[in-house]
Amino acid sequence: MPIYLKEKSEFPELERFKSVLIVPCRFCPAASMAVRRDKPYFEFLRRFLKTGSYENLIDTIKSNLAKKGVKSGVFKSRLIHQFVICMWTSRRRKTLLKHARKYEAVVVLGCEAAVQTIHDALETTSCKVFQGMSSEGVMTIKPSLEFPSNISLKLDKIIPLVHQSKNSLPWVTL
Repeated sequence: MPIYLKEKSEFPELERFKSVLIVPCRFCPAASMAVRRDKPYFEFLRRFLKTGSYENLIDTIKSNLAKKGVKSGVFKSRLIHQFVICMWTSRRRKTLLKHARKYEAVVVLGCEAAVQTIHDALETTSCKVFQGMSSEGVMTIKPSLEFPSNISLKLDKIIPLVHQSKNSLPWVTL
């Protein structure tokens, strides 16, 4: 059951940096965007394993940062076992560490577990880690296959999460 996440596209807190790396989790945020926008989760013939509404959000964030003079990049995950940040291997975390050294800040599009994973992986850098989405609960969904080869998700329920104090988190919640 994926985490239901609320997105942001504007990050005024990031305007003070010269460079920001966007690290998107490809599971819960993409599912949340598909459900929220009532769009397909996967359109295999059109985008293969990418969710259109989530890709649009990432492009919007990059564009908004560029308008403020902030250079940005996206840490790409091409293999399916790299899609879920909280389950990354140590090798994947080392790859991120090497890539993130070129940036002043990292914004993680994912749940608290994803942000903690990134925070831990980047402990030895001077990168500031920011949480770019907020968890609203765990969602139960009903997947469906639609012609020609789309997978869509219908929201059944959102089960609220019990949150800890924001002051106890080692990263910055936006």
